[in-house]
Amino acid sequence: MRIKDILEIDFLLLFSAIILSIFGILFIYSSGMSTTAAESQEYIKQIIWASVGLVIAIVFALMNYRRIYYFALYCYIGTIVVLLYTCIAGREINGARAWIGIGSFGIQPSEFAKITTILFLAQYLDYSKRSANSLSRFLISACIVFLPMLIILIQPDFGTSLVFIPILLVMSFIAGIMIRYILFFGLVIATGGLLIVLPYWQQHVLKKTVTLFAMLGDFRYIALILAALTLIFILALIGLLRYKKRYFYWINYFVLVLVLSLGVSFAAQKVLKEYQINRLVVFLDPNVDPRGAGWNIIQSMTAIGSGGGGGKGFLQGTQSHYRFLPQQSTDFIFSIFSEEWGFLGGILTFALFLTICMRLTKIMKITQDPFGAYIAGGLSAMYAFHFLINVGMTMGIMPITGIPLLFMSYGGSALISAMAGIGLALSVYIRRFQY
Repeated sequence: MRIKDILEIDFLLLFSAIILSIFGILFIYSSGMSTTAAESQEYIKQIIWASVGLVIAIVFALMNYRRIYYFALYCYIGTIVVLLYTCIAGREINGARAWIGIGSFGIQPSEFAKITTILFLAQYLDYSKRSANSLSRFLISACIVFLPMLIILIQPDFGTSLVFIPILLVMSFIAGIMIRYILFFGLVIATGGLLIVLPYWQQHVLKKTVTLFAMLGDFRYIALILAALTLIFILALIGLLRYKKRYFYWINYFVLVLVLSLGVSFAAQKVLKEYQINRLVVFLDPNVDPRGAGWNIIQSMTAIGSGGGGGKGFLQGTQSHYRFLPQQSTDFIFSIFSEEWGFLGGILTFALFLTICMRLTKIMKITQDPFGAYIAGGLSAMYAFHFLINVGMTMGIMPITGIPLLFMSYGGSALISAMAGIGLALSVYIRRFQY
């Protein structure tokens, strides 16, 4: 450790994370105030976790991140083992077996899996950067990401598993993998998601049968559509091999997108649990079940809207203090924040997260080390996705997925892993000209 390293720290990045953590502590305290129950002590635990996270961030910042390069695989494997153990013997909370611990102390390994996956994927992309085969690089990268993602889905923790998708796409793009492979994966996810939603939309929102949408839930029609698409694929493949025309390639490209999207949507409809289906339905229209599944979204939007421009004032929120909003210290912390500090407070939160993502993007661009650039890119994708999904969820423009607002939501694992990520980014920035 050198004094020079301390002076080289990106203080704007560090202070943005610290300020958001302070906001989190303040509004976890506010969420614990109630007119009907004793004051919650969650904010005290959050102070402890924030302090531990800050120490870890400083230690990581002053440590040379390149030392992790040769240990990334072992960290990744260790995380996989812990995730598997969690699925078998973990503690079940809110329907997900995602925590391990002793007594009241517990950790959520999936939060740390995001960091170890970023590190191992960065190592692989750096190691394989001289490979001419973009497809094999992307497929191996996808396998690296899908393994922890699938284990987390088994727990089941659908929200956390989704975070791995933008990490894969952004890091693959930075690594120079061909756009068409990244776009293919993105199209399958987007189209599959749309095909999942449409049957529920026509059933619960439109409230009348649309033949095309109804077919998406019937295996007989799905089989016929897949057979037709397979025939088109074979004919286009023959045309490509015989005539070497580029448009045959793109016909096969989009046919494969449709085939995989249909498969994903049909499988998802069969494995989705009832509460997950309800979340999809109320995302489409919260008023379908205003006192049941739609309650959280309606109360969240009410809290945000009632804050107005400047908010009701700290500790003056009614939605939280009268317990109208469930999970208010975790998933819906932004709702309380906006109710008490209003639109201006919301803009401040946006600005701080934007600062973090912009600083990470700058680190990614200026560092001389590809391994460091990939780490910064993966972290940027993680922070941005958490923010967009969580805030979008509280505003009713994203489905409820249980993704926390990093730095602000109550929870030690999420906060410590988020601060560890900041520490890694600071380490890359300090050594940005060393390679």
